[in-house]
Amino acid sequence: MTVLSVRHVTTYDYKRPVRFGEHRIMFRPRDSYDQRLISSDLVITPEPRRIRWLHDVFGNCVAIASFAGEAKQLRFDTTIVLDHTPSNVPDYSIEDYARAYPFTYGAEEMPDLSRLIERQYLDPEHKIDSWVRRFLRSGRATDTGQLLMTMTYAIKESFTYTHRHERGTQDPLTTLNSTKGTCRDFAVLMMEAVRSLGLAARFVSGYLHVPNDAIDTHVGGGNTHAWCQVYLPGAGWVEFDPTNGIVGNRDLIRVAVARDPRQALPLSGTFYGAGEDNLGMTVAVDVREMRTAMALDGASELEPVISEAVDAPMRSALTVA
Repeated sequence: MTVLSVRHVTTYDYKRPVRFGEHRIMFRPRDSYDQRLISSDLVITPEPRRIRWLHDVFGNCVAIASFAGEAKQLRFDTTIVLDHTPSNVPDYSIEDYARAYPFTYGAEEMPDLSRLIERQYLDPEHKIDSWVRRFLRSGRATDTGQLLMTMTYAIKESFTYTHRHERGTQDPLTTLNSTKGTCRDFAVLMMEAVRSLGLAARFVSGYLHVPNDAIDTHVGGGNTHAWCQVYLPGAGWVEFDPTNGIVGNRDLIRVAVARDPRQALPLSGTFYGAGEDNLGMTVAVDVREMRTAMALDGASELEPVISEAVDAPMRSALTVA
């Protein structure tokens, strides 16, 4: 067991005072057998008129903040402490019938998994299908666990991680052709790849812990992070982080799961004003073991994430890097 702390600060700045619409916040981690939330503190400046909490269709914890008045800055400062039980080697207690691919999910599971198996992107030349076939044994069954682990490591080793601050994700064909992308792009590529095999996959947003001995191997720290889960009968939802080649939950803190990345935005909302009023957004995320004190205040800011300018009310959203 490891006790981890997360400090996540997001600040929106404006040229002149603006009014704020509702903001949707997904910062609170999901409680589970492998991560237990000890405390969570959210401070919003200016203080919202109202905060209401809800669970969305996926069971994620969501806060909706409503505001009154105007301000030149909007700041979200959250501090989380949780017990995290890392799994370096995932427990592949897969049902016998699913140990080798291909297999078919049971009839009782298919109604709930069907939307998570559907392809989300067009692949007219079957490039993703062709890429996936390289991980299959020709003419014979392929070990399911080995198939997914090999695909995870292949993305880490063959693709280049880059920062991109625009909203949304790349089409997986763009990621495949360019062999570069962000963590959310790699997650979407792997989801689309395993869905092409008839397996259920979902998007995960959260945080990445970068221990001192993993500084040279982990990328994506200092911001929100993204990976995917694949449903394996008997083992359940198993974590795969193709950005870092992580299989299992080691160093991964789950906040939200969703069928589509757009359903798992950490922070989104509106402001009322002109496009030029928006000076941008800064994000700083600090994840560490509790024995190390947190100190984000005064630290150098990360590269700003600029929200898209549209007609009033203005929309802005924080997406995972």
